[in-house]
Amino acid sequence: MNTEELLKAVLKSDDLPTLPTVASKLVALTSRDDVTLSDVADLVVQDVALCSKILKVVNSAFYSFPQQVGSITQAVSILGTNAVQSLVLSFSFLSINKGKTESQFDFDRFCERSLASAIVAKLLLGKVSGADTEEIFVSALLQNLGELILACTILKDYEKVVDQTCKNSGDSRDAEVSVLEVDHCLVGYEVAKHWNFPPSILLPILHHHDPLRYEGKDAQTRFSTRAIYLSDILVNIFYSDKPEDYYCQFQTEAAQLLGLNMKCIKAILDEAHTEIDKGAANFGLKVEQTRSVEEILQEANIRLGVLNLDYDQVNKELIKAKISLEKLAKDLQEKNKLLKTLADMDGLTGIYNNRYFQSALDKELNRTARNKNPLSLVLVDIDHFKRFNDDHGHLVGDFVLTEFSRVMGANLREYDVLARYGGEEFVVILPETTEENAFLVAEKLRSAVEEQSFTEGVERYRVTASFGIASIVSSAEDSLDKMDLIRMADEALYDAKKRGRNQVAVYSVKKKWYKFA
Repeated sequence: MNTEELLKAVLKSDDLPTLPTVASKLVALTSRDDVTLSDVADLVVQDVALCSKILKVVNSAFYSFPQQVGSITQAVSILGTNAVQSLVLSFSFLSINKGKTESQFDFDRFCERSLASAIVAKLLLGKVSGADTEEIFVSALLQNLGELILACTILKDYEKVVDQTCKNSGDSRDAEVSVLEVDHCLVGYEVAKHWNFPPSILLPILHHHDPLRYEGKDAQTRFSTRAIYLSDILVNIFYSDKPEDYYCQFQTEAAQLLGLNMKCIKAILDEAHTEIDKGAANFGLKVEQTRSVEEILQEANIRLGVLNLDYDQVNKELIKAKISLEKLAKDLQEKNKLLKTLADMDGLTGIYNNRYFQSALDKELNRTARNKNPLSLVLVDIDHFKRFNDDHGHLVGDFVLTEFSRVMGANLREYDVLARYGGEEFVVILPETTEENAFLVAEKLRSAVEEQSFTEGVERYRVTASFGIASIVSSAEDSLDKMDLIRMADEALYDAKKRGRNQVAVYSVKKKWYKFA
């Protein structure tokens, strides 16, 4: 059977795993330009068990939100569409029916490794300036999807692959090509494509074992593919019998592929085992407590007879280790100060991120309640932003986002809060601002964007945006909470886009109708 015939057989197999209904519908829904937060929430709440799992992760240290998130609607508003889709697909993958159980292919170990790789990949990409970590988790989780598919659909043939891999202690891909004439990367890519997954997930699956083969211009895909490749190397430290080889390989290639310095690489190695244990608990996987990289390497050295030190040598090593730890503690204190600031900023645009916005809005609502002052919220969406990425590439899309943020910030007061809500959506908090004044501010911003020459080199791009406003006065709206305010602004934004875009829509709390520019 050649490659084409095998792929057809896999896709037509009765044993091919299928995505749960909600996950499949969500992939289709999020591919639409006009999808709203309410659409996503309404779909996800149809699966009660899935909602429970998502809320458990959202309220865990995985996100570390300061307040409890009590509903899927609230989770979607806080996290945004991409993050919720990532969680839905992750849980769906981990709950896929594995089919036949009498197999040399260890499904439980496969799930453990996949989750460990996803956690490490997210940890890695979080250290890269300007990288987007929203989809890396599910991309890394699915990197070896092809192995699972082959084990489910052509079990007898794949048993030969497992035998050959164990016998030769080699790369499973070599055994796959030898036995099947195809590797799991291509199989995983074709199945994910069959499930209508977006290119941001498909391409890392295809290239995760050889990231330099990706020659596209999308920087985010390049970062993701390299981070996923490195995550597999690091996870091999925990799962292989030659951890020292993977340790050295990880240090070398992390510096080459992502430009990480040794201090950053060491921090990742030190954090990996605790993050894996936390992630396993959050996603409901029962795993043995993961030992640290340092403990694993020490055991390997003892096994190889490398640690043949006398008492004096051991004492010297302990003193050196103590000095090193003290220095590391000082470095970590300085790094934590920097991270506290960076954690509130969007890596691409340099403005505040969604996390900071949620906290800032809570504070402004409390201040409004105390002082009985008005408060306005503006949700903003760049019109037809997808066309910039599709027609000109993601680098142009990144330029538009960055320049758009600069123009917006230049036309706001010092104490107004401008944040990136997610993707091409932005949000502005206008303290002590009435509905009428908020309309004037939004119209000023709309005009500034429309009149701005978005020029890069010899290229000029016309950019417009739609604005949705929601305003409150505490004395009149004591029962209104944060989620209500976001929802109303989102509905106003949706109406502005529905009526032709490049305009301002205002949601009236009292009369439940809209005003337009």
